[in-house]
Amino acid sequence: MDFKNKVVIITGASSGIGKACAEEFAKRGANLVLGARQYVTLCEITADLEARYGIRAIAVQADVNKQEECEVLVKQALVTFSKIDVLVNNAGLSMRALFNDLDLSVLKNLMDVNFWGTVYCTKYALPEILKTQGSIIGVSSIAGYRGLPGRTGYSASKFAMNGFMESLRTELLKTGVHVMVACPGFTASNIRVTALAKDGASHGETSMEEGKMMTAEEVANRIVDGIAARKRTLVMTGQGKLTVWINKLLPALADKLVFNHFTKEKNALIK
Repeated sequence: MDFKNKVVIITGASSGIGKACAEEFAKRGANLVLGARQYVTLCEITADLEARYGIRAIAVQADVNKQEECEVLVKQALVTFSKIDVLVNNAGLSMRALFNDLDLSVLKNLMDVNFWGTVYCTKYALPEILKTQGSIIGVSSIAGYRGLPGRTGYSASKFAMNGFMESLRTELLKTGVHVMVACPGFTASNIRVTALAKDGASHGETSMEEGKMMTAEEVANRIVDGIAARKRTLVMTGQGKLTVWINKLLPALADKLVFNHFTKEKNALIK
């Protein structure tokens, strides 16, 4: 796909992978509709991208767990650009708490943002993407293939996203619409800082060595390349690919390896 003058909607575009995707699409000539709760930050990002790359970009304040705001996001894209070529469902929350200690509202919040946010945006954008035979992307996680301790709500929401995207891809098989699930693995971003604790408050610090992870910019480059090549699934790290395969072939071993891995994180929840 040549992205010149294509119209791309990105949710969760004010930081991390979403912001990096916006930059990567802008480099390739796409016009952007950026959605997130942080409207002032979004306006700064759109102004910067327009100035540096000569593209058009608009900021739309949108909390994806609110159905009506997802509808407004898509409507604003159509009012401004009259079409939609790519939808990147990137907005997401993480968590870090043992299920036994967890307030159930945390799980609901994770599902509302990570799963229902994807469903709402896809529902409203799909009629237009059918017209352009464009792409629908779900930014998922290895946690959508393998349940991770201390991340019950996060894993559940990403498993749900993966199932939704797989079902949708099959429904759209003969339409020319491209559906891709991107699974970055551990990425250096603020997602662990903003991850929800057992009571729903943000942790405020990361539990992992961020410097050893893929950068958001590298993830964005791979996602945009994957869209251009109309790939089905992107599992981006060797560790992620190994985890997926061991979990399929030797699930009991995967339990032990994942357990041991998470005993080594900062302030480990399991020992």
